[in-house]
Amino acid sequence: MTPDFTSLAEFRSLLAEAPGPDAAAQQAAGARNAQLTKPAGSLGRLEDLAIWYAGWQGAERPALNRPQVLIFAGNHGVTARGISAFPPEVTVQMVANFKVGGAAINQLAAVAGAELTVHALDLDRPTRDFCEAPAMNEDELLAALRCGWDAVDPQADLLVTGEMGIGNTTSAAAIALALFGGEAADWVGRGTGLDDSGVARKAAVVTDAVALHHPGTGLETLRCLGGREIVAMAGAMARARVLGIPVLLDGFICCAAAACLAAESPTALDHAVAGHASAESAHPALLEKLGKPPLLGLGLRLGEGSGAALAIPLIRAAIACLSGMATFAEAGVADG
Repeated sequence: MTPDFTSLAEFRSLLAEAPGPDAAAQQAAGARNAQLTKPAGSLGRLEDLAIWYAGWQGAERPALNRPQVLIFAGNHGVTARGISAFPPEVTVQMVANFKVGGAAINQLAAVAGAELTVHALDLDRPTRDFCEAPAMNEDELLAALRCGWDAVDPQADLLVTGEMGIGNTTSAAAIALALFGGEAADWVGRGTGLDDSGVARKAAVVTDAVALHHPGTGLETLRCLGGREIVAMAGAMARARVLGIPVLLDGFICCAAAACLAAESPTALDHAVAGHASAESAHPALLEKLGKPPLLGLGLRLGEGSGAALAIPLIRAAIACLSGMATFAEAGVADG
């Protein structure tokens, strides 16, 4: 029976008690990798990725057949404070674009052979302006966690979560400031294209929001400062953790959601690898806080899960080498 939750306490318990990777499979994959027809370590990080993946799949010779990309969309009440270069209506318009296959993530998911689904969360009902009140109440938080949790295909063997939501880099910056401290300027970037005065206004909003709430846990940080799409990403990543499905993290907003899970449990992101480092200025710093070195650095700042989706073929390549290459014995090649 698949574990489930009806309260925040149950959600926390599931996350804290989620099983780790299969140590025997990981060890067997490492032993196989050591015998492949190549100099030791010559495939660099691909070798580590393949062994990591083998542990989560529980197979010495793993395969990647059913990657899943989930896009969550939500609107933010804080946009009324002029912290975005685009109006909230763009969220609705982009969801329609995703659904007809017209966005970048549609193309990248297709290239990666991933199933993509889009989930819009109450776009006609933005979260509250978190400079005035918590963005969500507990029931709204639970509903958004549930949306992400239920969206995960239990048969998927790799998960990417992406987002769409005008104003959500402000939310992500507030989350990072609340969790890791520093100054708002450390975490605030240009988002969708703010000018210098817009960035200064955004930093002031983030400072005021964190000063108002002082959230003490990861889930409380999501409730006070998050957006429904950010919470849903956290819910999906948590379900993947419970099911043992590996995750590729996307950009700054996705990693802010992930950071809230890490604040709840030190093992919450053991199943996750960072797909890329984005051009959003604070993303590399957030990845460092999470201890997740990125696979790619292509200057992307789109969101939508785009950078993580680009890394799916890299994971495929790593797995193909581990599972498909011959060992020295199998190939009849002398080993050193």
